[in-house]
Amino acid sequence: MSTIFAILLLFVGSTAGLSLKPAATPLMDSGKALARSGELLIDMTQKLDLYGGGLSAAGAAIRTSGDSIAQAAASCRFKTGTELVLDELREAATCLKEASLKCKVATEEAQTDENEGLEQLLVNMIGPMAAAGQSLEEAGAGIMTRVPLKDVGSKLVESADYFQMIAASIDNIAQSTTAADPIPEGILSAQRMMFAAEKMKEAGNELQGNEKPKPTGKAWLKG
Repeated sequence: MSTIFAILLLFVGSTAGLSLKPAATPLMDSGKALARSGELLIDMTQKLDLYGGGLSAAGAAIRTSGDSIAQAAASCRFKTGTELVLDELREAATCLKEASLKCKVATEEAQTDENEGLEQLLVNMIGPMAAAGQSLEEAGAGIMTRVPLKDVGSKLVESADYFQMIAASIDNIAQSTTAADPIPEGILSAQRMMFAAEKMKEAGNELQGNEKPKPTGKAWLKG
Protein backbone atom coordinates (compact mmCIF):
# COMPACT_ATOMS: atom_id res chain seq x y z
CA MET A 1 0.00 0.00 0.00
CA SER A 2 1.43 3.37 -0.99
CA THR A 3 2.13 5.98 1.66
CA ILE A 4 -0.30 8.46 0.05
CA PHE A 5 -3.11 5.91 -0.07
CA ALA A 6 -2.47 4.99 3.54
CA ILE A 7 -2.73 8.64 4.55
CA LEU A 8 -6.00 9.01 2.64
CA LEU A 9 -7.45 6.00 4.42
CA LEU A 10 -6.37 7.48 7.73
CA PHE A 11 -8.25 10.66 6.94
CA VAL A 12 -11.33 8.74 5.84
CA GLY A 13 -11.28 6.63 8.98
CA SER A 14 -10.91 9.68 11.17
CA THR A 15 -14.02 11.25 9.64
CA ALA A 16 -16.14 8.12 10.15
CA GLY A 17 -17.40 9.49 13.43
CA LEU A 18 -18.84 12.58 11.76
CA SER A 19 -22.57 12.28 11.24
CA LEU A 20 -23.55 12.90 7.64
CA LYS A 21 -26.84 11.11 8.19
CA PRO A 22 -28.96 14.28 8.60
CA ALA A 23 -28.15 15.21 4.99
CA ALA A 24 -29.00 11.77 3.58
CA THR A 25 -32.69 12.21 2.72
CA PRO A 26 -32.56 15.68 1.10
CA LEU A 27 -29.34 14.76 -0.68
CA MET A 28 -31.05 11.66 -2.10
CA ASP A 29 -33.97 13.76 -3.32
CA SER A 30 -31.56 16.25 -4.85
CA GLY A 31 -29.64 13.57 -6.71
CA LYS A 32 -32.77 11.95 -8.12
CA ALA A 33 -34.15 15.31 -9.25
CA LEU A 34 -30.83 16.26 -10.85
CA ALA A 35 -30.71 12.98 -12.76
CA ARG A 36 -34.25 13.51 -14.01
CA SER A 37 -33.41 17.06 -15.05
CA GLY A 38 -30.58 15.69 -17.19
CA GLU A 39 -32.88 13.16 -18.83
CA LEU A 40 -35.44 15.84 -19.63
CA LEU A 41 -32.72 18.10 -21.01
CA ILE A 42 -31.80 15.34 -23.46
CA ASP A 43 -35.47 15.05 -24.41
CA MET A 44 -35.58 18.79 -25.05
CA THR A 45 -32.71 18.54 -27.54
CA GLN A 46 -34.88 16.27 -29.66
CA LYS A 47 -37.48 19.04 -29.94
CA LEU A 48 -34.74 21.53 -30.81
CA ASP A 49 -33.31 19.16 -33.43
CA LEU A 50 -30.04 19.13 -31.47
CA TYR A 51 -30.12 15.53 -30.29
CA GLY A 52 -26.67 13.92 -30.23
CA GLY A 53 -24.85 17.24 -29.94
CA GLY A 54 -23.12 19.05 -27.12
CA LEU A 55 -26.29 19.88 -25.21
CA SER A 56 -27.41 16.24 -25.25
CA ALA A 57 -24.01 15.23 -23.92
CA ALA A 58 -24.31 17.86 -21.17
CA GLY A 59 -27.70 16.42 -20.21
CA ALA A 60 -26.20 12.93 -20.02
CA ALA A 61 -23.40 14.17 -17.76
CA ILE A 62 -25.93 15.93 -15.51
CA ARG A 63 -27.93 12.71 -15.27
CA THR A 64 -24.84 10.76 -14.23
CA SER A 65 -23.93 13.44 -11.70
CA GLY A 66 -27.37 13.12 -10.14
CA ASP A 67 -26.99 9.36 -9.90
CA SER A 68 -23.65 9.82 -8.10
CA ILE A 69 -25.16 12.29 -5.65
CA ALA A 70 -27.93 9.81 -4.88
CA GLN A 71 -25.31 7.12 -4.27
CA ALA A 72 -23.45 9.48 -1.94
CA ALA A 73 -26.70 10.10 -0.07
CA ALA A 74 -27.24 6.38 0.43
CA SER A 75 -23.77 6.08 1.97
CA CYS A 76 -24.38 9.07 4.27
CA ARG A 77 -26.67 6.86 6.33
CA PHE A 78 -23.78 4.71 7.54
CA LYS A 79 -20.77 5.73 9.63
CA THR A 80 -18.62 3.35 7.61
CA GLY A 81 -19.74 4.86 4.31
CA THR A 82 -17.58 7.99 4.40
CA GLU A 83 -15.15 6.75 1.78
CA LEU A 84 -18.03 6.01 -0.62
CA VAL A 85 -19.47 9.47 -0.01
CA LEU A 86 -16.13 10.97 -0.99
CA ASP A 87 -15.90 8.88 -4.14
CA GLU A 88 -19.44 9.65 -5.27
CA LEU A 89 -19.19 13.39 -4.58
CA ARG A 90 -15.96 13.48 -6.56
CA GLU A 91 -17.65 11.63 -9.44
CA ALA A 92 -20.64 13.99 -9.32
CA ALA A 93 -18.29 16.98 -9.44
CA THR A 94 -16.37 15.53 -12.38
CA CYS A 95 -19.59 14.95 -14.29
CA LEU A 96 -20.77 18.52 -13.77
CA LYS A 97 -17.44 19.85 -14.99
CA GLU A 98 -17.78 17.56 -18.01
CA ALA A 99 -21.28 18.96 -18.56
CA SER A 100 -19.76 22.44 -18.60
CA LEU A 101 -17.29 21.41 -21.30
CA LYS A 102 -20.05 19.79 -23.36
CA CYS A 103 -22.12 22.92 -23.01
CA LYS A 104 -19.21 24.87 -24.45
CA VAL A 105 -19.26 22.50 -27.43
CA ALA A 106 -22.98 23.24 -27.75
CA THR A 107 -22.26 26.97 -27.95
CA GLU A 108 -19.82 26.33 -30.78
CA GLU A 109 -22.46 24.29 -32.57
CA ALA A 110 -24.98 27.13 -32.15
CA GLN A 111 -22.42 29.57 -33.47
CA THR A 112 -21.90 27.38 -36.54
CA ASP A 113 -25.67 27.31 -37.05
CA GLU A 114 -25.69 31.12 -36.68
CA ASN A 115 -28.16 30.85 -33.80
CA GLU A 116 -26.94 33.74 -31.68
CA GLY A 117 -29.88 33.62 -29.27
CA LEU A 118 -29.30 30.00 -28.33
CA GLU A 119 -25.56 30.54 -28.22
CA GLN A 120 -25.85 33.23 -25.55
CA LEU A 121 -28.28 31.18 -23.47
CA LEU A 122 -25.86 28.27 -23.55
CA VAL A 123 -22.93 30.50 -22.60
CA ASN A 124 -24.84 31.43 -19.45
CA MET A 125 -24.85 27.76 -18.37
CA ILE A 126 -21.12 27.07 -18.70
CA GLY A 127 -19.86 28.92 -15.64
CA PRO A 128 -22.53 27.75 -13.17
CA MET A 129 -22.07 24.11 -14.22
CA ALA A 130 -18.33 24.22 -13.64
CA ALA A 131 -18.78 26.14 -10.38
CA ALA A 132 -21.37 23.65 -9.08
CA GLY A 133 -18.90 20.86 -9.74
CA GLN A 134 -16.16 22.75 -7.95
CA SER A 135 -18.37 23.29 -4.90
CA LEU A 136 -19.21 19.59 -4.67
CA GLU A 137 -15.55 18.72 -5.04
CA GLU A 138 -14.69 21.07 -2.20
CA ALA A 139 -17.44 19.55 -0.07
CA GLY A 140 -15.84 16.14 -0.53
CA ALA A 141 -12.40 17.54 0.18
CA GLY A 142 -13.77 19.11 3.35
CA ILE A 143 -14.96 15.74 4.60
CA MET A 144 -11.56 14.25 3.78
CA THR A 145 -9.63 16.93 5.67
CA ARG A 146 -12.02 16.88 8.63
CA VAL A 147 -13.24 20.45 8.42
CA PRO A 148 -16.32 21.25 10.54
CA LEU A 149 -19.51 19.84 9.03
CA LYS A 150 -20.95 23.34 8.81
CA ASP A 151 -18.21 24.15 6.29
CA VAL A 152 -19.10 21.07 4.25
CA GLY A 153 -22.73 22.16 4.43
CA SER A 154 -21.85 25.63 3.17
CA LYS A 155 -20.34 24.08 0.04
CA LEU A 156 -23.52 22.12 -0.59
CA VAL A 157 -25.53 25.32 -0.24
CA GLU A 158 -23.12 27.01 -2.62
CA SER A 159 -23.62 24.29 -5.22
CA ALA A 160 -27.39 24.70 -4.82
CA ASP A 161 -27.09 28.37 -5.78
CA TYR A 162 -25.38 27.35 -9.01
CA PHE A 163 -28.09 24.74 -9.69
CA GLN A 164 -30.62 27.56 -9.54
CA MET A 165 -28.68 29.52 -12.16
CA ILE A 166 -28.59 26.46 -14.42
CA ALA A 167 -32.33 25.97 -13.94
CA ALA A 168 -32.98 29.55 -15.03
CA SER A 169 -30.90 29.07 -18.18
CA ILE A 170 -32.68 25.83 -19.10
CA ASP A 171 -36.04 27.51 -18.61
CA ASN A 172 -34.96 30.41 -20.81
CA ILE A 173 -33.97 28.00 -23.58
CA ALA A 174 -37.25 26.11 -23.26
CA GLN A 175 -39.24 29.33 -23.59
CA SER A 176 -37.05 31.14 -26.08
CA THR A 177 -37.72 31.79 -29.75
CA THR A 178 -35.53 28.82 -30.72
CA ALA A 179 -38.80 26.86 -30.90
CA ALA A 180 -42.28 27.86 -32.06
CA ASP A 181 -43.75 27.10 -28.63
CA PRO A 182 -42.34 26.57 -25.13
CA ILE A 183 -40.85 23.10 -24.84
CA PRO A 184 -42.54 21.12 -22.02
CA GLU A 185 -39.54 18.85 -21.51
CA GLY A 186 -37.29 21.87 -21.03
CA ILE A 187 -39.66 23.50 -18.58
CA LEU A 188 -39.85 20.27 -16.57
CA SER A 189 -36.06 19.94 -16.70
CA ALA A 190 -35.73 23.42 -15.20
CA GLN A 191 -38.27 22.56 -12.49
CA ARG A 192 -36.40 19.37 -11.61
CA MET A 193 -33.14 21.30 -11.48
CA MET A 194 -34.71 23.89 -9.19
CA PHE A 195 -36.05 21.15 -6.92
CA ALA A 196 -32.57 19.58 -6.88
CA ALA A 197 -31.23 22.97 -5.79
CA GLU A 198 -33.74 23.30 -2.95
CA LYS A 199 -33.01 19.81 -1.66
CA MET A 200 -29.24 20.31 -1.96
CA LYS A 201 -29.62 23.51 0.04
CA GLU A 202 -31.68 21.63 2.60
CA ALA A 203 -28.92 19.02 2.90
CA GLY A 204 -26.38 21.78 3.43
CA ASN A 205 -28.56 23.45 6.03
CA GLU A 206 -28.90 20.15 7.88
CA LEU A 207 -25.13 19.90 8.19
CA GLN A 208 -24.93 23.53 9.28
CA GLY A 209 -27.67 23.03 11.84
CA ASN A 210 -29.90 25.61 10.16
CA GLU A 211 -33.69 25.57 10.03
CA LYS A 212 -35.14 23.81 6.98
CA PRO A 213 -36.24 26.24 4.25
CA LYS A 214 -39.91 26.25 3.28
CA PRO A 215 -40.83 25.04 -0.25
CA THR A 216 -41.37 27.84 -2.75
CA GLY A 217 -43.19 28.08 -6.05
CA LYS A 218 -43.73 24.86 -7.99
CA ALA A 219 -40.34 23.37 -7.18
CA TRP A 220 -42.00 20.71 -5.04
CA LEU A 221 -43.53 19.07 -8.10
CA LYS A 222 -42.31 15.54 -8.62
CA GLY A 223 -42.79 15.49 -12.41
